[in-house]
Amino acid sequence: MAAIKIDINDLMVSSGVNFGTSGVRGLVADMTDKVCFAYVTAFLQTMQQQNFIFQSSKVGIAGDLRSSTPRIMNAVAAACVELGFEPINAGNIPSPAIALYGLKHAIPTIMVTGSHIPDDRNGIKFNTPLGEILKPDEEAIRIQQVTVADALFLESNLIQSDYLAEVRSDAQSDYIQRFIDFLPANCLLGKNIGLYEHSSVSRDCLKEILQQLGASVTSLARTDTFMPVDTEAIRPEDIALAKQWSEQYKFDCIISTDGDGDRPLVSDEKGNWLRGDVAGILCANYLAADSVVTPVSSNSAVEKSNYFDEVIRTKIGSPYVIEAMQSSDQHKCVVGYEANGGFLQQTSLKQNGNVLSPLPTRDAVIVPLAIILLAAQQQLTISELLTTLPQRYTHSDRIKEIPTLLSQQIIKKLIEGNWDEQQAAIQSHFKMAGQAKTINTTDGLRITFTNNDIVHLRPSGNAPELRCYTESDSQQGAEELNVEAIDVLRNFSKLSLSL
Repeated sequence: MAAIKIDINDLMVSSGVNFGTSGVRGLVADMTDKVCFAYVTAFLQTMQQQNFIFQSSKVGIAGDLRSSTPRIMNAVAAACVELGFEPINAGNIPSPAIALYGLKHAIPTIMVTGSHIPDDRNGIKFNTPLGEILKPDEEAIRIQQVTVADALFLESNLIQSDYLAEVRSDAQSDYIQRFIDFLPANCLLGKNIGLYEHSSVSRDCLKEILQQLGASVTSLARTDTFMPVDTEAIRPEDIALAKQWSEQYKFDCIISTDGDGDRPLVSDEKGNWLRGDVAGILCANYLAADSVVTPVSSNSAVEKSNYFDEVIRTKIGSPYVIEAMQSSDQHKCVVGYEANGGFLQQTSLKQNGNVLSPLPTRDAVIVPLAIILLAAQQQLTISELLTTLPQRYTHSDRIKEIPTLLSQQIIKKLIEGNWDEQQAAIQSHFKMAGQAKTINTTDGLRITFTNNDIVHLRPSGNAPELRCYTESDSQQGAEELNVEAIDVLRNFSKLSLSL
């Protein structure tokens, strides 16, 4: 049988399909069956070389609701079969659900998803039997050489389309039961909740969990057409819809997630969406966490709240959060969250004699549940609960379709030279914010000004975007600062780009 050898490092260049967070992403047109087959083969080879102890020869596979996902899931399964693994079809379930399945059964799992990015793109997330791949795992995959049999393909597409067996429901059932078993029976009785379903793969799981816990749930805006909901850059139409729905239905809150269900959206009773990093603080507080790990871009209210024994800051991306959680004292209750709202759990958590098992990957479900219950404990509405936090406000936006290299060059020009030269460069461009007090280059460039306003610039790790995060003492101030900073970046780069 004729075969070709493919170097993954070369494939990244030739295909345009590259590593993002915990996997690969690219344009659907570039993610041919052969490209996906090669990446999955490299992942499984890496697992074998690293001597992971598999409980069986199975690999769990799931996907989101994009139009390209079924084809890519088939290519993933084909690679599993060719390497002697048995692909388990978990169907269309959230990313944290398939990761949990792998942790329970000590097997690798793979999620086909492009997360929050548009439908013309997709991706493949890899999980070891211990959780999502970290940066050392990624490096090991990059240097793999894989063999691909030409006979499997007609040009770049698989000849067979039936590598996956019938869908098994146990992965979804286990995920749902995880929350039902942990939280008190009927703890949401009397709560009126809107579920913004759109094309989220979590929509059915979320509805069942909420209803089993006693809530009254109204389904909103379910669609079969994929919608790229980004919890860090909420669309104006979603802002307007939430306020409209809250006024119409008198909800206690509205809940949603991004496409693959690892980033939450939760609103207050007025239809105002909570920022993910504020939601993370409240969730960690409800769970009585001791140690909290969060990226450098997250709201500084986490330190100012004094809720936690320890706050650890990392680079942006779940692999960095997980690495820091793993390095924390495992005798403590260790959790993490990202600015997008995704919540991670390193250690078991106990409440009322019930245990929530570790899930060291982003999850969206626990966040709204915790916030609703924390507000109920304190006999507050969610908007009132927010006022108990130190009043620091954040906003984020992005410039799309800007090459990563150009984003990096913009940042580099702002931090060239000594401290006086850096201050002068920053002040010449960010006149509206005043003088820089400190800069942090842990991930991108985070500038704290003498008035305590913050501007954080960072090239996206998985899309051609330059993200801009701002923080101030008022929401209006954070938003205005973000608009001005985005304008500065446009002028600075001499680009005419539209958001």
